[in-house]
Amino acid sequence: MASSTTTALSELAELELRLRLLLPADLYAVTWVNPSPATLMHIFEHLRTLQHLLSSYVPRDVCDRLPRPGYPQHCWQTGSLLFTDLAGFTRLLEASASQGRSGAETLLNLLNRYFTQMIEIISKSGGNLLEFTGDALLVEFTCDDSRNEVEQAVHAGLRMQRAMREFANLDMLPGLTLKMRVGIHAGSFVTADIGTPMRMGHVLLGQAVQIAKQAEGEGEVGCVSLTQVASDRLGQQFRLRAGHPGHMIIMDDLTAEGLGEYDIAINRRPATPILLDRSPAGLIAEIQATVQRVEPLASYLPRSVLQLLVDNAAQRNIPPAFPTIAVAFVNLMGLPESVDDARPEEISAIVNCFSQAFALMNGAVERRGGILQKVTYHSIGSEVLIHFGVLNPDESDAQRAVEAILAIRHLISQIPAPEVQGKAIELNCRIGLTYGPVFAAEIGALRGRREFNVLGDTVNTAARLMSRAEPDQILVSEALYQQLGDRYQAVRLGQLLLKGKTQPQPVYSLS
Repeated sequence: MASSTTTALSELAELELRLRLLLPADLYAVTWVNPSPATLMHIFEHLRTLQHLLSSYVPRDVCDRLPRPGYPQHCWQTGSLLFTDLAGFTRLLEASASQGRSGAETLLNLLNRYFTQMIEIISKSGGNLLEFTGDALLVEFTCDDSRNEVEQAVHAGLRMQRAMREFANLDMLPGLTLKMRVGIHAGSFVTADIGTPMRMGHVLLGQAVQIAKQAEGEGEVGCVSLTQVASDRLGQQFRLRAGHPGHMIIMDDLTAEGLGEYDIAINRRPATPILLDRSPAGLIAEIQATVQRVEPLASYLPRSVLQLLVDNAAQRNIPPAFPTIAVAFVNLMGLPESVDDARPEEISAIVNCFSQAFALMNGAVERRGGILQKVTYHSIGSEVLIHFGVLNPDESDAQRAVEAILAIRHLISQIPAPEVQGKAIELNCRIGLTYGPVFAAEIGALRGRREFNVLGDTVNTAARLMSRAEPDQILVSEALYQQLGDRYQAVRLGQLLLKGKTQPQPVYSLS
């Protein structure tokens, strides 16, 4: 028995560095102290569960073609992009926050019921859920000769709007209601996997993404809005009316038969590993194979969020909370949109530059104890969401956020800009930073696509400040300014009326 234990320990030693990030601390300790067959079985079961959880945190195409972490890759895709956004969520969040922990649980249950229905419709309609943007969703419908992907997207949007009737009157929070906007655009864009072996990101580049987000923002609550490009590709089964200039609104007068059955059913999550050989050698071989599958998926999560998932894998439940944190959005200006004008041979340099910026920003944030959540999308382009304090709130959160943001602005100014059509891109950034309460939770389908995210007015305010900033300017809110103390200089710019606010807000520019 001692001999087999020694052999198992020797073989596990080769995996030790890789297992550090994938095992909870107590299981890691038992593994090293007593690598018995029972312990090896526990490791395998944990990694199998973790693989299932992590595969739910990334888009379907990442699972289908696991990238090599740390090596940027990209491809052009043509299809339709569908954006959704909830109307009424801010009031709902504020009402829930006033109820403390019970309100957090109530809000999470409602959100997950909403997301579960929407994600099921997306999947059955042939869509690929690329990301959660707060309470919003970004979905891709790939161009295929066998079907019209714009019609697929419209079918999905109409089904989603019909499903929203369930949320018109919320029994748990009387007087509140949830509604939704849906926008669709058809075009070409670049999908890319960027970053380092420790931290990867799956991003979309190109103006098509920005235009699709604008279609949602300029749409009408309860309706499906299309850009002119998308509406020109529709068949005769839909009636349209004019919406915002350059956009059309689908008139949902279709019968159930007219809307039709679901286009396609998709369930491409990786198959759960099946253990055939339960001997120590067989268990170690399967552990090695599972680690090989889990590592690329794990690289798409911030380290602290990955640790949270690892520690809660057995319970498959991360408790929701209402922490007060620092939130920032960083808009990389000029880079994501430049792929549309670039020559084919110039695309790699643009993707590599984006990858470099993403990696350096993540390093600056993690060094100071923050979380670079993701690259997300607004109507002005691609932005990076960053926050401090969501897992372990601390009085220094705002100070550390400012340090990270100042470092990021400097780092971006030092990155060599790639060329497009023989001319260097004008690469700079604009940043919004604020401080306040958020809703932090693992949101999504209970048995499907999900992620750990932060939502609420504080997040929205950071985005609004970013959109009003000038190139290389950092705008901060009154709440964040009050946290600065005497260490940093900020100039009061007066009051700005930010989208979603009824009154002008004091705004400062950070030197």
